[in-house]
Amino acid sequence: MAITQLSAFLENTPGTLYQAVSAISDAGVNIRALSVADTRDFGILRLIVSDVEKTREALSDDTVITQTKVIAAKMNDEAGSLKKILKIIRDTGVNIEYVYAFTSPVAGSAYVVLRVDDEAGAEAVLAQNGIRTLSDEDMNGLL
Repeated sequence: MAITQLSAFLENTPGTLYQAVSAISDAGVNIRALSVADTRDFGILRLIVSDVEKTREALSDDTVITQTKVIAAKMNDEAGSLKKILKIIRDTGVNIEYVYAFTSPVAGSAYVVLRVDDEAGAEAVLAQNGIRTLSDEDMNGLL
């Protein structure tokens, strides 16, 4: 039940992030979660959005965009919840490449987005431990 993440490679200059977010917003797309990792010359804008295709169309033609499957695991919005999920994954030997989180519209809930080297294995062990993961359809149902 992985979800789709878009990664856009943006020049690290003033206003570039604003331009990308404006284009997505102007296309009527809701950004559910985002993360920006930067280097001196460029940044990687990682996005979970309400409409992948509209987002791809909205960004300029010279923007390099990749599509990746990531896991969004539900957790309580309280101390220790992330630690529990990370321990479950650590104990399987699955490597986490990167992580970011977002809160849920449901009070007391949050989600952690995980890019791992064994998506199926991580999802299976999370499910075995009672941790729910989202699908793209679930993401579209979040208000």
